[in-house]
Amino acid sequence: MSWKLFLAGAAIAVATIWSVAAFAGANDYVFEPVKAEVKKGDYVVVSARLKHKATGKLVTDAVIVQSRIDMAPEGMGEMASPIKAVPSSEPGVYSFKTELSMPGRWLLSVAAKVQGEPETVVGKITFRATR
Repeated sequence: MSWKLFLAGAAIAVATIWSVAAFAGANDYVFEPVKAEVKKGDYVVVSARLKHKATGKLVTDAVIVQSRIDMAPEGMGEMASPIKAVPSSEPGVYSFKTELSMPGRWLLSVAAKVQGEPETVVGKITFRATR
């Protein structure tokens, strides 16, 4: 095998790897609820996992840059509750303390920075508050 052929093959392999990495982005991640149903109340903790879609691996080092929770549109429309990030004991799980004053569907909107990704990962997770 000639060195020219070997080097050409290596160059193609590197170019392929770079092109695959270039197409990775915020859409390669998904937030999923840990528990989709919680009891309503003043000090409720809702939690979501952040996963890399292609590998199914949890993202353990994301930085939450924004969070908001609202009554789902079918319910009360623009009814937001205060929300605060709280520590989680599970890697890859991001938890928030909030007030879910009414039973029904609530929408958690989260924005996170994932190491190595230039775009912000955004997720919307629905929780159901019960009595």
